[in-house]
Amino acid sequence: MSLSFQTMAAIRFGYGFRPGEAPPQNKDQLLGQVKDAALRAPSFPAGGIDGRHQQIVDLQDRLRELRQSGSDDELRRKRRKAIQKQVQQGFQRDANARLMQAVLSPNGFYERLATFWTNHFSTSANKSLPMRMIVPLYEAEAIRPSIGGSFRDLLRVATEHPAMLIYLDQAQSQGPESARGMKQKKGLNENLGRELLELHTLGAGSGYTQADVRAAAMVLTGLTIDREEMDAAFRPGISEPGRHTVLGVSYGGAKRSRKDYLALLDDLAVHPKTAQHISRKLAAHFISDQPPEEMVTAMADVWKRTDGDLTAVYGAMLDHPAAWRAEGAKARQPFDYVVTGLRALNAGSGNGIAGDFMKADQEDDDDVMAPPKDMAGQDNAMGGDAGAMAPDPVNEAKSKRRKAFQTARALGQGALRRMGQPTWLPPSPAGFEENFSAWITASQLAERLAWARRACAQFGKDEDPREFLRSTLADAARDETIRVVSQAPSKISGLTLVLASPNSTADRSWS
Repeated sequence: MSLSFQTMAAIRFGYGFRPGEAPPQNKDQLLGQVKDAALRAPSFPAGGIDGRHQQIVDLQDRLRELRQSGSDDELRRKRRKAIQKQVQQGFQRDANARLMQAVLSPNGFYERLATFWTNHFSTSANKSLPMRMIVPLYEAEAIRPSIGGSFRDLLRVATEHPAMLIYLDQAQSQGPESARGMKQKKGLNENLGRELLELHTLGAGSGYTQADVRAAAMVLTGLTIDREEMDAAFRPGISEPGRHTVLGVSYGGAKRSRKDYLALLDDLAVHPKTAQHISRKLAAHFISDQPPEEMVTAMADVWKRTDGDLTAVYGAMLDHPAAWRAEGAKARQPFDYVVTGLRALNAGSGNGIAGDFMKADQEDDDDVMAPPKDMAGQDNAMGGDAGAMAPDPVNEAKSKRRKAFQTARALGQGALRRMGQPTWLPPSPAGFEENFSAWITASQLAERLAWARRACAQFGKDEDPREFLRSTLADAARDETIRVVSQAPSKISGLTLVLASPNSTADRSWS
């Protein structure tokens, strides 16, 4: 079955259809999203980029004060617990804003690319308490503005960001023969050097050796964290002196500087193996787990010809005939599945019914989750049973808000956790799995079916299943799906079948 351009563009290269939103009409519109959306600040982190920098510095000050305080252990634990709770609540609000950024944005291709690159340069908010504030900032200020430019620039900002330096323990790395390394008897940490070669650029099995990994880690010494400002810094006193050879190229010298590791990054960014590795990874993300070799080669050739101009590489992918055939070849990851489902159900103007409701997940946990005052069993002033009194409107409103909060959390971050892809919490530096087999299991399918049923019950009360099928899948709907939906025993069952069908998210389908 051959699908229209608009359907393939929305489903294969975006997050599906949203009622009332026109899908891209041509390739230029898809590529235009990359330039236009990069100029707009995302809806996270809370307080904006500048505000988040200040919040991180403030958190560091509070933690330092707590460590240096003369409080007894019990009081210190209580204060730290309060700080942890506040930071965790902020992280949850950022995570929900990240989800809704993808749901509400009309720039689906750009949002998909932001997800891809954040996973490629993977970091985890679980690394430390400050990372709960730093990782959302990392995506907002380092990844998103850079995904339409050169890979060299993207590699630089990702590698130098505090999120990456903390996550891969670069802040702990010192040259063994550096002035401070010899004084403090601290040594080299190879994590960043290894992942730089294996994951971020050349790819596993590309011909580099353990000696290259160690040499790369040596070149990177000196790159560390300014813990006062929580920003990247270069400290010559911890940088390993001398020259270090990576893939046959020598970097450094008697006097080390930031230019040494930048030269390494720049050379890796335009290396032919990097072009091949990342072109393949992009094609695997959008097209198929085993993308056509001729497509990967075409993308890599453009990479080499343009010195890693990412928009040109995306264009080569979109220009290849394989980009527009063999629909249904990919499995949606949980984040993609939830975003696409919420978009399909998000009728209405502005943020839509789903968008407005999901804001409940951004409310303050303490206010929403505190139980209403229980009057049952208490005697009122007249000597009667307070349980027989008229319901308290304040408590009823609070109960309603609490239920909305719980439902929004269950449909958003709770669902992503249950499905195995919690926001900004990948299992390793390799990020979340891409392959079909990682996400299509019996338990995954059960979770997705349960999610579809709950989401349709919440947002689909006014939808007709057959109309919903047409608006959600357009010409991607298979005859069998049309037949099953039309015979559904109830409205909610019909809507659920649309979202749970093998082609409900055609080309990113999950069964």
